[in-house]
Amino acid sequence: MGPGYFVIAILGCADGGTACTPVATLQTRYSSEAECSAATSSALEANTNFDFPTLLARCRAEKSAESADSQRTPSLPARARRS
Repeated sequence: MGPGYFVIAILGCADGGTACTPVATLQTRYSSEAECSAATSSALEANTNFDFPTLLARCRAEKSAESADSQRTPSLPARARRS
């Protein structure tokens, strides 16, 4: 199953974009990658308060809670987990 939605991740970069660290994930969810990509410029403008010379906004696919629950591996009973 594909992603449930997309979110924007803000990345802080020390060297112009090659060594970046995630600094925030915005709470707004987008139903398509195109919709998310269209919102990255305004999201970046609204999130400039991080201490990095370069900031990037990237869309990231997230699974919805429903699809994540359905793909979890069932846990084993406690006695089966002991060695």
